[in-house]
Amino acid sequence: MISIDGSYGEGGGQILRTAVGLSAFKKVPIKITNIRASRPDPGIKAQHYIAIKSVRELCNSETTGLDIGSSTLTFIPDEVKGGSYKFDIGTAGSIVLVFQTCILASLNSKEPLTIKITGGTDVKWAPTWDYFKYVFIPLLKNFGITTDVNLIKRGYYPRGGGEAEITIYPNTDFKQLTLDEDQIFSDVEGIIYISNLPEHISTRIKQAAINELLKSNLKANIKIVQSTSFSAGTGITLWVKSKDTIIGTTVLGEKRLSSEEVGKKAVRNLKNEIFSGANLDVHAFDQLLPYFVISNKNESSSCIIRELSSHASTSMWVLKQFFNVDFEVKRNEKNVKIKVKNK
Repeated sequence: MISIDGSYGEGGGQILRTAVGLSAFKKVPIKITNIRASRPDPGIKAQHYIAIKSVRELCNSETTGLDIGSSTLTFIPDEVKGGSYKFDIGTAGSIVLVFQTCILASLNSKEPLTIKITGGTDVKWAPTWDYFKYVFIPLLKNFGITTDVNLIKRGYYPRGGGEAEITIYPNTDFKQLTLDEDQIFSDVEGIIYISNLPEHISTRIKQAAINELLKSNLKANIKIVQSTSFSAGTGITLWVKSKDTIIGTTVLGEKRLSSEEVGKKAVRNLKNEIFSGANLDVHAFDQLLPYFVISNKNESSSCIIRELSSHASTSMWVLKQFFNVDFEVKRNEKNVKIKVKNK
């Protein structure tokens, strides 16, 4: 059994999700202690509970301590079973974070799995649905992992009520990803989503984003998607492709931010990534780290990122508990070069 200190590093829910996903993938029992010990509200929260519960059902695992507020969890996995599953987060907790945990857990499944979840699609502290669909999922395909994703309804804080579905197909061969060449990014794509709010808000976000992109001679194709939902919400997701990779960013609309600030902030975040010479954005690297390690073969996997986040550093530590692996981190003035090496 692998013992993991849940308070290590960033000490958040990511340790839980990554460790449980890897436990199911490797079919190795784990015990996590000190869960979120340094947080003002320590222990397992509702959004973590449903991710762990979902994986428990996928692989018929034995668990102890899977309760809201629990500081210790034991997770003993069995084989992941194909079929159809349905889960309700019960809040506006992130559907995407649950999907990402389930994907990692299901990589050794011999049969397809279809999972439908009700909750939040575009919420704080999580990838938005459009980032998940247009950045994360295509990048995941570069590792040889195939999925189909479908948005049924958007859901926002506080009531949630969004619905989405994913089908995860059996993996036959992991592909190693080596991104060590300079990339050329040009045309920017994007989606502005808006529900239960005046139309002028999305129009102003779009115009501000286009104006900011033009300052750097970047062309844009940004769509506005309107819908109705239980709670009001808006935001923008931008992404840009090269021949090998995708860089993306997202900004949620908030009362304290004007529409113009939302559009400008998203573009500035994207340009910061592009002009740093990165070939993966900071958040994509964080989310894809397990796949870099799992797919790593004889030669080192590699990529270039703008900076190494505390989330990524914590994920590196978690991965070392499951794999005999090391990470070479080389910082320079503009970016950080990462190599994944098997010991």
